[in-house]
Amino acid sequence: MKNMTRQNRKGGFTIVELLVVVSIIALLIALLLPAVQKGRDKALVSQSVANLKNLATANELYAGDWNDRQFTTIPDDAGTVGGNCGQYVGNVACPPQLLLGWDGAAMWGYFLGGGKCASYPGNCGNWIVHLPINFVANDGYGTWRVPGLKAFHDYVNGRFYDSTLYAPKDEVPLANIGQYLTSASEFTYSGGVYEDSTYCFSPAAMWDVKVLGKVNTTPGFANPNTLPAGFRSPPVSRCKYPSLKTRMIEHNWLQKQPDQITSPFFTGGKTPWFFNHGYNSEPVCMFFDGHIELVGCLRAQQAEQRAGQLWSRATPFGANGYFGGQSFDFLVRTSFHVLTIDGIEGRDVLGAEG
Repeated sequence: MKNMTRQNRKGGFTIVELLVVVSIIALLIALLLPAVQKGRDKALVSQSVANLKNLATANELYAGDWNDRQFTTIPDDAGTVGGNCGQYVGNVACPPQLLLGWDGAAMWGYFLGGGKCASYPGNCGNWIVHLPINFVANDGYGTWRVPGLKAFHDYVNGRFYDSTLYAPKDEVPLANIGQYLTSASEFTYSGGVYEDSTYCFSPAAMWDVKVLGKVNTTPGFANPNTLPAGFRSPPVSRCKYPSLKTRMIEHNWLQKQPDQITSPFFTGGKTPWFFNHGYNSEPVCMFFDGHIELVGCLRAQQAEQRAGQLWSRATPFGANGYFGGQSFDFLVRTSFHVLTIDGIEGRDVLGAEG
């Protein structure tokens, strides 16, 4: 009998086989990753669209309670004292204070003090927040940036830091305040962290139409301090082109943004690029007729080429408009939504017929 010896072969792959498998996996990842990222990006944009739909409802509810008015926090008659806070609180009245909300027993807000507001802890330094927008170069703050104020967030979900007020792609503010989005408090403030909403009103639409009107001595701007009724927000019914005039948009550059999401032009290097800082920027926008769409800076600039000047270069911001001098590239130069000529009666984009 012959002895049969069985030789066992250990299972496994050769180096060549492993390299082939790794190459195939790498190829599949390269093919699928852009599609996955695109799908994720689309989902985040869809959430921002949903947020603006909710904010459109909030705007309508506010208008229903306030005689069809645009959201405003400045007294209608502020122009009668030349927009001077000291004179107003000293001689006219104490305006409603700008509350952010309650945190336990603490009430937070931008308070005016002195004069008829002597019972409050603030001062006229907070008058700037009452203004629709502060027409000061390299400033531009105002109510338009703070839809989280209690006077408006009561029409949303009753909180300053609410997920409806922050786009999921707005990484910089969310990194600072994301933990507060689930807080039960109406307003939470800790460690000096404060972030305004992703979305902003159109400040142009919050002024009387004469402020950014074409018929002014300087077409496109009249100092509201010189207009007795300049501070009075117009009714929504004054909107002549509801499908072409933006009402709220994403303030920061969130679509097609550069790798560096913060701008080196601002102190501290932690401020995001604004929506009008990139030629390819496409903020999600809510229009006065309630529809939502992405409006690129390219489209806004093309509208101006077709129709002529649609936003004012005559304001104290100068020819560059709202922080236009700090743009990411030299191709973009637009302040649509912010400095719209004729305010609520103007247009930010054009339809098919122009």
